[in-house]
Amino acid sequence: MSARQETGMATAYRVVILGAGYAGMAAAVQLSARVKRRGGVEVTVVNAVERFTERMRLHMTATGQRVAELSIPQLLDGTGARFVRGWVTAVDADAKTVRIDDDRVLPYDTLVYGLGSVADTSAVPGVEDHTYTLSSAQDAELLADRLGRLGSGTVVVVGSGLTGIESAAEIAERQPELNVVLLGRTEPGAAMNPKAKAYAHAALERLGVRVRTGVEVVKALPDAVELAGGESIAADAVLWTSGTRVSPLAAAGGLAVDERGRIITDATLRSVSHPEVYAIGDAAAIRQGYGVMHGTCQGGMPTGVHAALSIDRALRGKQPTPFRFGYYHTPVSLGRGDAVVQFTRPDDSPRRFCLTGRMAVRYKETVTASPWPTYGRMKKMPASGAFWPRGGRFTRIREAR
Repeated sequence: MSARQETGMATAYRVVILGAGYAGMAAAVQLSARVKRRGGVEVTVVNAVERFTERMRLHMTATGQRVAELSIPQLLDGTGARFVRGWVTAVDADAKTVRIDDDRVLPYDTLVYGLGSVADTSAVPGVEDHTYTLSSAQDAELLADRLGRLGSGTVVVVGSGLTGIESAAEIAERQPELNVVLLGRTEPGAAMNPKAKAYAHAALERLGVRVRTGVEVVKALPDAVELAGGESIAADAVLWTSGTRVSPLAAAGGLAVDERGRIITDATLRSVSHPEVYAIGDAAAIRQGYGVMHGTCQGGMPTGVHAALSIDRALRGKQPTPFRFGYYHTPVSLGRGDAVVQFTRPDDSPRRFCLTGRMAVRYKETVTASPWPTYGRMKKMPASGAFWPRGGRFTRIREAR
């Protein structure tokens, strides 16, 4: 029972959810659907924009392709949740308040912190000023505008991870007149099995993407990137996909964070320093048996649902249960007509099985399109969102003897 209930206060119990990405929306819809009929709980969702950002489609937006404009307020309509548009400028974990746009203060009884990650443009000189990112739909549209004005030239994609692979392939396919160069420390698909990795390499080669691995960009210039060792590569546009960072607001607000600024959680996703705060998605350092989870949609949405379930249990006088999650796939698009899907063990290591070609394209599109309908189903049937792979022995944390 909360202190508010114990003192007999008539005001509603206030739950504030920061961020309406994949994890934040899952938390908002799941919790609102569960507490709506009971009453006495006020759910507020705070996000900088009303449009839901489909991060898994940003490489499409960056090449000028039209994607659906999904409205956060429209999805929340009928749930009872209140939407507040604004930038979160401060969190005070001790005072239990959130400041919006510097001029509004929202008090909370429970906070769900879901302010996700953005591209890390601070670690390398010149990146902030001279490169494009895919941190938001607006960022992707800026790149699309630049690419649309390039009749020819060189586009350098820095970072050979999944975002870099998908972006390089998409740009090369949509604008074959451009010279696309993919730079990275590791080879594309390094975490895949040999078959899947070879397929990704062949697809990039077919699209004309020039791949250079074992390189590190140490400086971005207006018309080039500089590599360790002094070599420069001329570029008419540079897309930066190498590394991410989280907002410093959690650390500044007094919450315990790890070396990357992510909120350290206990097994139930509560902050270890402030248990009235739940951390979800990229903002959280969530430990499983295989290590700390990395940010993906497949893991983010379950964290949001679990936080909602935990809050609901606490409001009903029950103890939250531990969160467990196991990875199951890595889908990668290689342009609109090709893809590769690497199936994984719960610890994200590759299995022998993978999908390629048209079957992989259909699988990838099903995955990419699934979050919005899932939220819609949860509005009517909350339990429909409470199923995900728990990971078995891979996710169990052994207690120290």
